[in-house]
Amino acid sequence: QVRLVESGGGSVQAGGSLRLSCAASGYGSSTASMGWVRHPPSKSREAGEAVAIIDENGNTGYADSVKGRFTISKDNAKNTVFLQMNDLKPEDTGTYICAADTGRSTPRELLREIIYFDYWGKGTQVTVSS
Repeated sequence: QVRLVESGGGSVQAGGSLRLSCAASGYGSSTASMGWVRHPPSKSREAGEAVAIIDENGNTGYADSVKGRFTISKDNAKNTVFLQMNDLKPEDTGTYICAADTGRSTPRELLREIIYFDYWGKGTQVTVSS
């Protein structure tokens, strides 16, 4: 059974940093593309935006809104994916959900369509105040 568990969310002021972690079990992070999907407050799941993707070869992709501020990485030995978020802005506020795709979609495809993700975590809340 695939399970994704996020941690590391919290409340920070604008300009601050947070590091999110996603521990995966039930499959290897080296064989799937992993990503972080941000859901704004009070929005439906369909309103989620993929902000960072890393594929099985370590290739990454980012949404324009986070380029230069967020960095996704992974530790295959620990089956964990990380999202380092720097220079946070109030518009980064939302629930960050870890997701996995075992269908070999590219980072570009996953940034465009979150429906390609097969598995989802429950999310961790990030709140950025101005």
